[in-house]
Amino acid sequence: MPFRHANRAHDLATRIEHEIRERLEEAIDFVCLDAVVRGRQARGLPPPAANSAADRAEYTQQVLAFLRLLDAKIAPAERARPDTSEEQSRLLAGQVVRARTLPDYWQRFETVSARFLAEPPPSGGERRGVLARLFGRG
Repeated sequence: MPFRHANRAHDLATRIEHEIRERLEEAIDFVCLDAVVRGRQARGLPPPAANSAADRAEYTQQVLAFLRLLDAKIAPAERARPDTSEEQSRLLAGQVVRARTLPDYWQRFETVSARFLAEPPPSGGERRGVLARLFGRG
């Protein structure tokens, strides 16, 4: 797949980093949207709506829960932490580093994804999140 960013002046390492990050974001979107839909089906609720702030919040919480699980289950190849206070950005950056350095990263990702999707959603709306990235595109 070609490099999709308009500025092609980046060096190869930066381009690879962008591609890995995009692939990882897409995979996380897929897993978390699936978790939201399954959780809603289990509770007899309608599918998430693109224009619902509550649905977007539910999705965002799913993303954070999944990133936390990935962080706990896929050991870092190195402890490089970006200088940011936003937990989601920090956790995603850590996964990008792992995806670049661990040869079996995607197999581990699939294992953690399956576990995440198999767990019943917590009661009390703890997994409520947002479909922001999906609904924010286009």
